[in-house]
Formats: sequence, C-alpha cells, structure tokens
Amino acid sequence: MTNNNDQLYITKVINGDTNAFAYLVDTYKNLVYSLAYKMTKNREEAEEVSQDTFIKAYKNLKNFKGDSKFSTWLYKITYHACLDNIKKNKKNQNTFEINEITFNQIKSVDDILQGIERKERAKIMDACLLKLQEDERSLIWMFYYDELSLKEIMEVTQLSEANIKVKLHRARKKLLAIVEENVSPEIINHYGRK
Repeated sequence: MTNNNDQLYITKVINGDTNAFAYLVDTYKNLVYSLAYKMTKNREEAEEVSQDTFIKAYKNLKNFKGDSKFSTWLYKITYHACLDNIKKNKKNQNTFEINEITFNQIKSVDDILQGIERKERAKIMDACLLKLQEDERSLIWMFYYDELSLKEIMEVTQLSEANIKVKLHRARKKLLAIVEENVSPEIINHYGRK
C-alpha cells in the first residue's frame, strides 16, 4: 500500500544504506513536525518529538510491513511520541474545561466565520484549536487538515471507528463553543448565522 518511491528507499535503508533514510526524513518532516506542534503547542517540544519519531522509525523500519501507507505508519509513531511527551510534561499543560452545549446551540463553525478573510479565519481557528485538549485537537487535525480517512485514524490512534466518530463529534462541539466564546459577537453578527 505504500508508494513505490518510499518502498525503494525503505528497502535501501533495510539493506544497509543509511543515507537513504534522508529521503524519507525530507519527504515527511513537515507532516511529522506539523502533528507534533499541533499536539504539544510548543516548537521546541515539537522538534524533540520529531527527532524522536524519526529515530524510532529508523530503528523499527524493518518492522514496517507495507500493509498501510508509510506516512500512516510514521503518523502513528508521531502520535504516540506526542502522547508520551504530553504525559511527561502534563503538569505544565493548560487544560480548558467547557460546559455541555445543547443541541439547539450548535451551529457550523464555517457558518459563524463565513466571509471572514482566509488569513483571519485561519488565525482565529488556530488559536481556538489550541484551546482544545490534545487528543481532541489531534483528531480534528488528522481528519480535517491532514484529511486522513477514519481507517487511517484508527491505525494511528488504535481507537475503534465508533469511538473516533464520537470523539470527533464532541471535539467539533467544543470547538464551536470555543469559537463562539472567542470571536467577538460583532464579527459573528456582521457575517451572520444561518
């Protein structure tokens, strides 16, 4: 299932060409760093997690069977490295508590932010995403930003499909509440709700 180019370099590394691993690092460093940063909310920690991920991937490359894409396998290593890092640094992490939202209050985040300039919207969404708990943020990131399928997310997180759907639903509700709380009412009213 992995692409031929990746498989070529994986085979080279397994056969002793350690320099071939540089191709895999160059190809996937942005994907790894992006997930690590979104989960840790810290550049230095994201860099550390990225390095740990590639070291683990290198050491375990012979265990990669090719049943899934290499990127999914690497994503899974990154995800678990982030969880380990977060657990290690848990006392320094801020948590955000939120009250349950009624069904009638739920509006699409896209509807609230409709018409806001793309840069502004991205900036607002990034700030709001950072207020979600790490596991919620990572699921939203994987599904909406990295566009991983539910099957790929299942491989990465080792959660069931039903569990992922429930967690995604709850995370979207929390994100909506965070957006409503952090975006000024004038902006919401100006651009309208449906």
